[in-house]
Amino acid sequence: MVLAGLGAAVLFGVFVGLGIWQIERRAWKVDLIEAVEQRSAAGPVSAPGPAEWDRLTRNGDEYRRVAVKGRFLQDSSVLAQAVTDHGGGYWLMTPLRDARGFTVLVNRGFVPSRAIAARIDPPTGEIALAGLLRLSQTGGGFLRSNDPEADRWYSRDVAAIAAARSLPDPVAPYFVDVDNPARGVSERRPVGAGGYPIAGLTKTDFRNSHLAYALTWFALAGLTIVGAAIVLRRARSRGDDA
Repeated sequence: MVLAGLGAAVLFGVFVGLGIWQIERRAWKVDLIEAVEQRSAAGPVSAPGPAEWDRLTRNGDEYRRVAVKGRFLQDSSVLAQAVTDHGGGYWLMTPLRDARGFTVLVNRGFVPSRAIAARIDPPTGEIALAGLLRLSQTGGGFLRSNDPEADRWYSRDVAAIAAARSLPDPVAPYFVDVDNPARGVSERRPVGAGGYPIAGLTKTDFRNSHLAYALTWFALAGLTIVGAAIVLRRARSRGDDA
């Protein structure tokens, strides 16, 4: 009886703790969603230069709309695996040498697997474009690690891509997801057959199911108390019968 009571108490504490954690996560997610909506809807600001890189954070800077101006580095693009509303394919990542003297990776848009041959060379000459700031995605994705030697990329790992393509220093620790042209992007961006690459597909709406998870944990905590009470009542009943 004592062991059963201790076990029930431990389970109750664990379930309540998990429920509280989910409530805290929900508050964080709500703040994040509000911040991302504000940043992505705002007008673009100049992309952070080297002096600001050490202060960049995911909570404070990601999905901020930024503007860059410079020249694309030809023959240095990479394809990073992606799944979008258009199906499976790749992000077309091309480095741009900003006029201020640093290199930044630009996600020019999505190319479906069936249309890889349709991707085009980046525009030549100086261009200006706007998009969402995204911090480097290290380690890989899709349950696979990036393989620079084989030129297989499952995440947009800026440092690894910069090393593999020998990009000129300094290289920004972020990349820029180009806006949909309908938002007034000024890049001279001819597109290949089928209209690829498709820009402006960055997801800025995030699932928020933390309240449902919290209620589930709290319900389990309540069931633990109910179960313990039933066991205790039955034990007492057997004792009275004896």
